[in-house]
Amino acid sequence: MMRTKQAATGSLIGLALGDALGFPTEFDNVPSILAEHGPWREMELPPKARVSDDTQMTLALGRGLWTAMERGPLVPRSLERPVREEFVNWYHSPDNDRAPGRTCLVACRLLDSDLPWQKASQIGSKGCGANMRVAPVGLAPGLDERQRAGAAQLQAALTHGHPTGLAASDLTARAVHLLAQGAEPAGLVGRLRSYGLESRTRYDERWLGDLWTYADDPTPAHFIARGWDECLAVLERLEAVLRDPSLTSETDPCLATGVGWVAEEALATGLLCFLMFPEDPVTALRRAACTRGDSDSIACLTGAFAGAHLGVAAWPGEWVERVEYRGELEGLGVGWDGGV
Repeated sequence: MMRTKQAATGSLIGLALGDALGFPTEFDNVPSILAEHGPWREMELPPKARVSDDTQMTLALGRGLWTAMERGPLVPRSLERPVREEFVNWYHSPDNDRAPGRTCLVACRLLDSDLPWQKASQIGSKGCGANMRVAPVGLAPGLDERQRAGAAQLQAALTHGHPTGLAASDLTARAVHLLAQGAEPAGLVGRLRSYGLESRTRYDERWLGDLWTYADDPTPAHFIARGWDECLAVLERLEAVLRDPSLTSETDPCLATGVGWVAEEALATGLLCFLMFPEDPVTALRRAACTRGDSDSIACLTGAFAGAHLGVAAWPGEWVERVEYRGELEGLGVGWDGGV
């Protein structure tokens, strides 16, 4: 199904479109957004559709993952080295001028050294900077479940070492993968909760090494369970919101599932915007961009989910033509849609 609907291309383009739509509204409240941009259902992509560090880091991860997979079966060391190099290159790039998060900057500065990556990881940070960029792990073909989970958590841990950042990245990659493979949106949250319950105490030392020892947890299982418990709690809240008859499209999604600065809230609110309009992806992006929270990251995730579900045809051609980094996004997507 991925090859037919071009889910990888659709997801990566959707992520960037959400980023470009939400970047100008980040840090604003809803009344201010409406005053400047008009009715949210009519929001238009800016003439110069610039993206934030969210898309830049997604591409960095995508390039690193591509390099690793070209070298053979995906294992921790084969992924860590090229992704680390890509993150450091992003850190030094003159284009790294899009209000990047402090956690990524500090971690990438430390990654630009001979330190083990675990010492660069910001163990106390569960910011959304790890799961807003993880979509490539859910889209790359040929990975088994352990590889996908391990890669999602490792790429997160390079910068955001908090267990909730790891769990949210794993869940985000799994959601993208399931949608790309044809999963129905209506059952998605339930499937993610089941996966979270199964994974709750599973610390994969092969992929994470001794990361857990940098926190104050007594065991690896205790460490990782803290992250899964926070993610399971927000998914339970999301399920309740979706069943609530008082939920309307005019309600700011951040009021229901959080403003998205932290990983589990970005996941839940991005999913909520997608699930409110599963067959109307542009409206979903507009709703995500008109929120009081981390609008670009929320809309990034919404676009990644919607594009994985509906494919590249989901997006207006005129928007696709204008989005920044279009060539790189399509290059990765087309390669993965072709099963490379």
